[in-house]
Amino acid sequence: MEEMHKKILQRNRTNLVRDLKPSDLYDRLLEKGVFTQDMIDEIKSSGTRRDQARQLALDLETRGSQAFPLFLECLQETGQQNLAELLLNGQAPIQPLPPPPIHAVRPMALPVCESCPMDVNDKCVKDTVSVQPIQRPTTTPTPSPEREYTRPRPPPRTRRDSIQTYKMDASPCGHCLIINNVEFAPQCELRNRTGSNIDAAKLERRFKALNFIVEVKTNLKYKQIRHELSALSKKDHSQFDCCVVVMLSHGTEVQHNRFPGAVHGVDGPAVPVQLITNYLNGQHCPSLQGKPKLFFIQACGGGEKDTGFEVSPDEARPSIGRADDQTDAIPMSSSSDSLSTSDETDARATLPTPSDILVSYSTSPGYVSWRDTQAGSWYVEMLDRILEENAATDDLVTMLMMVNNEVAQNSALGLYKQMPGSFNFLRKLLHFQSPQ
Repeated sequence: MEEMHKKILQRNRTNLVRDLKPSDLYDRLLEKGVFTQDMIDEIKSSGTRRDQARQLALDLETRGSQAFPLFLECLQETGQQNLAELLLNGQAPIQPLPPPPIHAVRPMALPVCESCPMDVNDKCVKDTVSVQPIQRPTTTPTPSPEREYTRPRPPPRTRRDSIQTYKMDASPCGHCLIINNVEFAPQCELRNRTGSNIDAAKLERRFKALNFIVEVKTNLKYKQIRHELSALSKKDHSQFDCCVVVMLSHGTEVQHNRFPGAVHGVDGPAVPVQLITNYLNGQHCPSLQGKPKLFFIQACGGGEKDTGFEVSPDEARPSIGRADDQTDAIPMSSSSDSLSTSDETDARATLPTPSDILVSYSTSPGYVSWRDTQAGSWYVEMLDRILEENAATDDLVTMLMMVNNEVAQNSALGLYKQMPGSFNFLRKLLHFQSPQ
């Protein structure tokens, strides 16, 4: 598909998802060769009408140069003129193709250089060849063969032409566990995390709006964190499509082989992120096999502070960091001492390939994560806002890139920066249900 047509579809994605009636189009799209039967069956299996509309629009971008005008024809033929006009307004008027002649004059074959691609319009001919002009009718010009309109034939079905989408239409969509550690025992030398309750309240509202069953646990010790994760893994998730875990706590670096970092219980010891994800992988939680498992970690990844680098004035934006920003970090050595050998062995020995898992970190491995005592953490503030504004139209990975960009603009004390990131092992696009 031409880039111009792709951009028109992308700009109007929201309207297509909201108003398109995919079921009315399937037969015509099949007849016109835009999609094969296998592709239509996969679009139908993607979920609700909105999910099917979204998948149809995504797949349409992969279907060649004639897919867009044929799609417009299908919209007009099925009474969806409003959408057709909306898409037409985003491009130059389509000129109708001339009808094929009854008696076409066969053009003379021209010799071409071996180093040039074979093309009937190619002007690279041998100088020694005398070419007589082709006599054509004096009335309507005859289009050359490659200019003639021919309906594209469906290509052989050998592979999927675009990324699929996770099924996300169960109601409720799934469980969301939020662990919010605010007040830490004096002996562990960790400051209380003032402002974390604001983060927990924001994310509780947000995931309830996305149709999740939300449970918030506050001030959990190391063993209590593991107990809650174990209880979540033992639930029957067969009727749900997704599972979410949010960790709000102090954090640190630990040795790892897949997911970096660890989060502290209020008594001091820290649970490695790779162990947290291990509870819900396909081996330990069979009812979540093949379903997305999402982990959001608001905690430091270490003790380093990033001072950033200078950018051009075009890249610079006003920072919104405040004077009362705090970090969620402690030195690596104390956290490493708090982890028993059995914990690290357990995490390494039982962690299989982490398919369908995404871990979103508030900061880069090794660096601090900033939290405002009055407004909450930078990362959660942006995550909540981006989900609110874009969950109806964009997939999760795209939204997390938006979060990365927004958080990267902040500065603590006018100096320190923060860069969120993700470890993404999802196999498909993930679109949340429209906020309720």
